[in-house]
Amino acid sequence: MEFKLKTISPEGIDAALSKAELYRFLNEPEEAESICEDVLAVQPGHQLALRTLGLALTDQFTGESSDRYADAEKSFQQLTDAYERLYYTGLLHERRAKAQLRTGRPAHTVTVLLEDAMRNYEEAERIRPTGNDDAILRWNRCARLLHSKLDSEWHREVGIEMGE
Repeated sequence: MEFKLKTISPEGIDAALSKAELYRFLNEPEEAESICEDVLAVQPGHQLALRTLGLALTDQFTGESSDRYADAEKSFQQLTDAYERLYYTGLLHERRAKAQLRTGRPAHTVTVLLEDAMRNYEEAERIRPTGNDDAILRWNRCARLLHSKLDSEWHREVGIEMGE
């Protein structure tokens, strides 16, 4: 049996997006993703829906090849504000790195992702709105992660490769 999706009303978009945010906070990103897709079906390019969709997708990252990294990236690349596009693309790389860390991926592969995130955050920092230090806060978190966990793992990996 085939089911045709129903269309939400344009007047219901704000309430729907509020529900999507709530589902993200309740750790139900699949529900948030579905709502964002409904909003985008009615209003393609809706900025909050694109941002929330991208975040909901990154909430689902497990560090496996099945992660929908390209879908999240596509959502963030459609953001029209240059700062937001850079900031959320940095967040995409950071969340991918953290998911891969949880699966035990080698530190040097995760380092590349964190450095990509940091580059995005640096670019976002240059054009950030006055008083918005979010990109700096994220950059610092990546730096701390590299200094703590990855530093020790990197040295352990290099030691193993060198036969120590």
